[in-house]
Amino acid sequence: MVRVSTKGRYALRLMLDLALNSQEKPVQIREISARQNISNKYLEQIIAILNKAGYVRSMRGSQGGYLLTYKPEEYTVGMILRLTEGSMAPVSCLDTDENPCLRQEDCVTFRLWKKLDDAIKDVIDHVTLADLVEWHLQEAGNYVI
Repeated sequence: MVRVSTKGRYALRLMLDLALNSQEKPVQIREISARQNISNKYLEQIIAILNKAGYVRSMRGSQGGYLLTYKPEEYTVGMILRLTEGSMAPVSCLDTDENPCLRQEDCVTFRLWKKLDDAIKDVIDHVTLADLVEWHLQEAGNYVI
């Protein structure tokens, strides 16, 4: 089954923290680490992945830190999870077109896995970082990000 690891969950929390706290001013990893109660070292590994993909940009100097490269509505949860987790398909036969399952035509359960995959994609590819920001602000303090 699809299970999101700590890397994927923390990447979402990191991106949400940036969206909430980086209005024109870079956010330092140590600030995010303190707010999120996540190890500095682990966040540095995750931010390196996000930076390399162009999802965040770094600013050097004493007032440096990280900013989102794009507007929060331009990131989907699926983009962030696929970057950090890889495929979100529930079974390997749905991972790629390169190695299709030889039994796919005769597989009764393939339809089930495809429906599950479509449902997952429908959620993660339509919920944006802006949606998460909105949900957080609506609940104002009831959610820990």
